[in-house]
Amino acid sequence: MRVFGMNYDTGFVSAGSTTHEPFDPETVRRDLRVIREELRCDAVRITGGIQDRLELAGKLAAEAGLEVWYCPFTNGLDRDQLMAFVLDGAERAERLRAGGASVVYLAGSEISMFTDGFLPGRDLTERMALFTDPMRMRAAIPAAQAAVRDFFAEALPAVRERFAGPVGYASIPLEAVDWAAFDIIASDAGYRDATNAAAFPQSLAAAVEQGKPYAATEFGCCTFRGAGDVAGGAEPVTYDEHGGAATLTRALVRDEQGQADYIVELLRDYEAGGVEAAFVYTFANRHLPTTGDPDRDFDLAARGIVRVLPDGSWTPKAAFHALAAYGRARAQSPVDRRCGTPGDG
Repeated sequence: MRVFGMNYDTGFVSAGSTTHEPFDPETVRRDLRVIREELRCDAVRITGGIQDRLELAGKLAAEAGLEVWYCPFTNGLDRDQLMAFVLDGAERAERLRAGGASVVYLAGSEISMFTDGFLPGRDLTERMALFTDPMRMRAAIPAAQAAVRDFFAEALPAVRERFAGPVGYASIPLEAVDWAAFDIIASDAGYRDATNAAAFPQSLAAAVEQGKPYAATEFGCCTFRGAGDVAGGAEPVTYDEHGGAATLTRALVRDEQGQADYIVELLRDYEAGGVEAAFVYTFANRHLPTTGDPDRDFDLAARGIVRVLPDGSWTPKAAFHALAAYGRARAQSPVDRRCGTPGDG
């Protein structure tokens, strides 16, 4: 496996706010240095829906010595707005690459779910409800797949006019992306849980054997007992009208070791399976802080490997320490994995 990576959220936009508030550049700089120097990650996938934040975090990641996977992750845009955002991102990623950074551009993330007009529904909440109505979802998928295909038929040539490095896209399975024009096959559905555990090895093998580098751009689990069995599901938390965490949906028991074991086991699976890059989700869920009230300890529903405190600072979880040990062992391996980004000459 060439890349041991970490996801870093610069702010997913929802309900007039984002999942990374406040956004402080010095905090971001420190976080990214921790990802490189303490966890020994090779790369970071920078996500979010505010371009200036993405570009700044990309620069800080490159300064820290990380390969940058620059990934717009937008919500609530229409097709034209998404196109403009993706092309602007490609220009910003190219400036970063031209300045000497190692950069992969992921031309969006899960656009069928988070963009208006690809799946039925006026907003994300209505589109998410499709997953509870299999008949409606099955009926909607062909049109969504066609919309994704048409979007990239227009977007990719324009992206390549603006960005000279390798290009991928952080997909979900229902989109059935045509990967012919991409350099990297990438999936945000890197989760193994009770619904797919039996078929996981075969599914991974099929993904890796498509003839191009394969990246698991998102995998991990929450911090409650049994989270690995539902790793790919929604976080067990409700949100208020301002996008803030409101309540846990059920009683949860903290299990940091379970989270740590799950993540490291999947990393081993990805190594053995021939994956090009694997990105743990995620460094911090700043919108899900711990609290003194067990019924409102939102960190239990967080996939972050650090526990965000009410003042915005963080403390390492067991998963952090397990990944630091994994990174140290990997760095001491005699195999040279840092051989340049795919597509480099």
